[in-house]
Amino acid sequence: MTVIQTENLSKVYRVAQKAPGVRGAVKALVRPHHVHKTAVDGVSFSVNRGEMVGYIGVNGAGKSTTIKMLTGILLPSGGSVRVLGRDPHRDRVANARQVGVVFGQRSQLWWDLALIESLNMIARIYEVPPARYQQLLEQFADTLELQELLNVPIRSMSLGQKMRAELAATLIHEPEIVYLDEPTIGLDLLVKERIREFIRQQNQEKQTTVILTTHDIGDIEELCQRVMIIDEGKLIYDGPVRTIKERFGKYREITFETAVSTNHLSLPPGAELVHNEARRLLLRFDRTLTSASKVAASVMNQIEVLDFSLAEPDLSMIVKQIYRGALQHNDAPDTEAA
Repeated sequence: MTVIQTENLSKVYRVAQKAPGVRGAVKALVRPHHVHKTAVDGVSFSVNRGEMVGYIGVNGAGKSTTIKMLTGILLPSGGSVRVLGRDPHRDRVANARQVGVVFGQRSQLWWDLALIESLNMIARIYEVPPARYQQLLEQFADTLELQELLNVPIRSMSLGQKMRAELAATLIHEPEIVYLDEPTIGLDLLVKERIREFIRQQNQEKQTTVILTTHDIGDIEELCQRVMIIDEGKLIYDGPVRTIKERFGKYREITFETAVSTNHLSLPPGAELVHNEARRLLLRFDRTLTSASKVAASVMNQIEVLDFSLAEPDLSMIVKQIYRGALQHNDAPDTEAA
């Protein structure tokens, strides 16, 4: 069942521009000059119930703007969007009852109140039945390790504690769709893993649909089977994480620790020197043109090698390749729905 559907969704901002200095400020006041900036440009996709979809892109690509249109915060400039059969902007109250949102840079909790007071208030706002609320509260306190934080004001919590509290507040009314915008930003590895496991559990137990925007590619690899990549407002890839790894994961990297420094190496076709510093060489090669053994043998025939290691490509490496223009090549995959 489709729960999110967009067709040629776009958002254009009208931005005021002024020249520097006092003269520029006066001119802007008397005769303001505006330019139009396209943040989202004709984006179309659909998401089914229970999917966990990664939505990634560089800063300014249009990720957060898309999420704000899906939640009804922003009115689209063009195209259409339907969430659970509704227009999220026209039916904001009804839409809000069935979605949850975590913005990693903003809080929905009351800064000076204890966590339990914020959760009590949110439960009343969403009219969660008292018995069900107590059940969920106990579950979240146990899974997210919030028991000792319930009586602590939000302002006194660490970043990781705040994010766990935000997740509890977002899911306490059991929304059908959850938008997570940078949910693990700035967190240490242990907290990240706890949050990932909680999100995974909610998805498996309740078929909660999750849209995840993040710069942490590890979140995508751990949680999502499908990824959408947006660049300059346009959707440039929509498909399985597995497929993008298979199509663009042809590059490997080998790191060599050498006995002496060198500035001259003869490498087989398809291999290149990426970094050379302090007797440490980083080479990248195309596995369709050569092999790790050939590259290693070539280097070892020219210089004494103390140690070397082969790195398999991860999603972050592949995304960098895509932004360098890999999708412009003929072997690039067509945009596809998962």
